Amino acid sequence: MTLRPAVDADAGAIADIWYAGWRDGHLGHVPEALVAVRTEESFGTRAAERIVDTTVAVVGETVAGFVMVVADEVEQVYVGGAHRGSGIAGTLLAEAERQVRANGYDEAWLAVATGNARARRFYQRQGWTDRGPFDYPAAVGSGTLPVPCHRYVKPV
Repeated sequence: MTLRPAVDADAGAIADIWYAGWRDGHLGHVPEALVAVRTEESFGTRAAERIVDTTVAVVGETVAGFVMVVADEVEQVYVGGAHRGSGIAGTLLAEAERQVRANGYDEAWLAVATGNARARRFYQRQGWTDRGPFDYPAAVGSGTLPVPCHRYVKPV
């Protein structure tokens, strides 16, 4: 596995991983209004728009996962279903922590949907601390929608 900055040609693979992973971790845990706008097409658009913020993990010639970092926030961490349990998520998270530190911050943070127990256990195993519940302002159209989440933090 290698890590590298995403390129435009990766957008389709990122969108596929993101859409499937988002549905796995969010359906039943976020407002239905958010599910309604998080269509497969929306992930394609969002992935293409976020290439500059994205680092991909590549196995062979296949994008196996990705992470998106903006300033001190680890916004997205997803691994394709065929590569879950392989250590890629931990490697991507460590890279995200490195990027946050390189961005000049002492602490990284991320939001996890309150009901996403699998992700919450993963972040705790990786040394992240649950700072408690808050409403994450998920972007929808020209506005936001509050999503019940937990804020996790880690010194970097």
